Amino acid sequence: MPLSSLVLFAAVYPVAVTSPGPGVFALVARVLARGTRGIPAFIAGFLVGDLIWFAIAATGSALLAQSFAALFVGIRYVGAAYLACLAWRAWTAPVEPLESEPVRGESGPRLLLGGRALTLGNPKVVLFFLALLPTVIDLEHLTPLGMIEIAATIVVVLDTTLAAYTLAAARVRRFFVAVSARQAVNRGAGTVMAGAALAVATR
Repeated sequence: MPLSSLVLFAAVYPVAVTSPGPGVFALVARVLARGTRGIPAFIAGFLVGDLIWFAIAATGSALLAQSFAALFVGIRYVGAAYLACLAWRAWTAPVEPLESEPVRGESGPRLLLGGRALTLGNPKVVLFFLALLPTVIDLEHLTPLGMIEIAATIVVVLDTTLAAYTLAAARVRRFFVAVSARQAVNRGAGTVMAGAALAVATR
């Protein structure tokens, strides 16, 4: 694959990842509501989802994806339902001061599956890999080495970007020490996640 194509992808992909969407909103809202426990697994789910869509696009399986459109619609609704569940938990979770907050959280595998389902059903991700990516990379002549190079770029860019969002949200969360303030943050985060769930389900 020409270096110019890889550079172009490395310039376009971060813009797509950084731009606010259901995935970013869900990540930030969850950190604000529950902290950073389990977030690496959640981000890993996003990564798996992006790599799956890239593999579909790179192997010429976009037509296959269209043939199984109903399956991906189902996955989209699963992702929306997962976000709605997170929203409900954020709204109803008991709030305690940060210094006495118990160490608890969802299991890593559940968070990974939730992040993957959310990404597979995210219209922004689907649009990027199945519609925009072919205009950036010549997928018909993409070599195995080229696929590895792009996959590595996806891993680095996505992990770095979402880690930055996580760090920023975690720092903001530290400002809300009072129980009443944290309850307001939780409910605000729940509202954002509910909105993201609606966006995923209706697009």
